[in-house]
Amino acid sequence: MNVELLHLLLLIIIANGAPILIRELLNGDYDLAVDFGKKLPDNKPIFGASKTWRGIFSALFATTMAAWLLGYLPETGLLIATYAILGDLISSFIKRQLAMAPSSKAPLLDQIPESFLPALMLMETFRLTTSSVILLVLIFVITELLLSHMLYKWGIRKRPY
Repeated sequence: MNVELLHLLLLIIIANGAPILIRELLNGDYDLAVDFGKKLPDNKPIFGASKTWRGIFSALFATTMAAWLLGYLPETGLLIATYAILGDLISSFIKRQLAMAPSSKAPLLDQIPESFLPALMLMETFRLTTSSVILLVLIFVITELLLSHMLYKWGIRKRPY
């Protein structure tokens, strides 16, 4: 496994973990929903209350700083976070359309878009092949599921998934 793949994996984990950690650090303050509580004509939320601007800004900031510390351009970290956030918002939108509650469990739907999009969009930057993108997504899914359980046991996550 090449170091670029490991760096990208770490940065995707940071992009997805920063919102959870900052929520805890700020005791849930500043939790303005990305969709501002608006609903679609079918009366379903767009993303739901668990997707916040606080989370987006924390992911953008933390991933940008981590990328810079790893020797990448800050713009690379910003792009990774942006694609991870976009993948997460797509997942949330689909879950809301399926009438699933915010933060409800949806294995693979909760992990694949937020890892696949940044890996796909930054394949060239991180010198990834198609098979290494698939490997990264697989490792991310397993890692995210394990980390979720650990963070739940430590009282950081509200649910074990």
